[in-house]
Amino acid sequence: MSSSRLPRRRAHIAMIGVPMVSHVLPGLEVIRELAARGHRVTYANDPATAALIEPTGAELVPYDSTLPFRDNIWPDDPIEASSLFLDDAMAVLPQLHAAYDEDPADLYLYDIGAYVARALAEAQGRPLVQLSPTFVAWGSYQEDVGAYLGQLPGADALEARFKEWLAGCGATTLDVAEFSGMPPRGIATIPRAMQPHADTVDPERIDFVGPCFGGRAEQESWARPAGAEKVLLVSLGSSYTQQPEFYRQCVAAFGDLPGWHVVLQIGKHVDPAELGRDLPVNVEVRSWVPQLAILEQADAFVTHAGMGSSSEGLFCGVPMIAVPQGAEQPMNADRLVELGVARRLDTADATGDALRAALLALTSDPEVALRSARLKAEARGEGGTTRAADLIEAELSG
Repeated sequence: MSSSRLPRRRAHIAMIGVPMVSHVLPGLEVIRELAARGHRVTYANDPATAALIEPTGAELVPYDSTLPFRDNIWPDDPIEASSLFLDDAMAVLPQLHAAYDEDPADLYLYDIGAYVARALAEAQGRPLVQLSPTFVAWGSYQEDVGAYLGQLPGADALEARFKEWLAGCGATTLDVAEFSGMPPRGIATIPRAMQPHADTVDPERIDFVGPCFGGRAEQESWARPAGAEKVLLVSLGSSYTQQPEFYRQCVAAFGDLPGWHVVLQIGKHVDPAELGRDLPVNVEVRSWVPQLAILEQADAFVTHAGMGSSSEGLFCGVPMIAVPQGAEQPMNADRLVELGVARRLDTADATGDALRAALLALTSDPEVALRSARLKAEARGEGGTTRAADLIEAELSG
């Protein structure tokens, strides 16, 4: 849904991202909208993301990323994971300078994983807006989370290395916690309901616009099978799909469940044969699915509780069974439970019996239905793609 009005002035807006589908997709429609408004939009990312980025009208500025996005094998230890992002920033910054020093943007947008953009923008003296696909730091974040992370093995060495990099990279913000976690201006593409301690987030600095779909919603399609009284989607997203035993438990839980049609996304690394020879006729196994199109018609959602999937579930008003796999997903799962629209089952506890019981309890509870409908209305009222683009244009004129 593009704005027909002309922008105040045609600007060069550069998005700096990371090559992870779960980070690219949430802001993609904002990029499309900015290009449709007449801005010149460049998008710096690994060439592996070209097929996602180029249809938006943005110009891909390629850089070589060192992140393990191809096999999606990430360390469980948060300090090790943070070290990977710092290593990537160190490798990518010279590539960004080569691309943008002679062609600087009027404004830089950046993903939370691409804080390297802040070093570039501060060195050039250009305005900067974080486009966050997940929650942002709240008032007591350093006390609640930062202090815990700071006590982990390797944290001191990581901070020392980060400080050394900041001192020599041209950045003007030299405090590690502020540089990596407290953007001067931010737009979060999530429902405000998913933000921990939302009342302590600075409203002058951060805006919540809810999920941004636009063209994506119009391009995806899925037909509900004839005779399907209810639809259940099972998906662990794009990074945690190598879970054949979990999928077998889902087949045991939901196969032949009267009235239910089950769409089971298993990713590209699992062979459908691993789920058994004779699957129930009500189970549709796919390596990939148009998730949003299915959720618009679904009655329940088994999810890893990634922020993108959690936000889409709320946007579509679908009760969820949250089976968190890693990263921020346990926190998201607990938030969905707190909101009254989900049940949490950790993977070890997600047996066929437990999954079936959770589904039947969720979908028969009128309070869950009421809360889901209320949160759906709130998420759809936050402005989405159009409001995000308006806020970015306001920064250009500010």
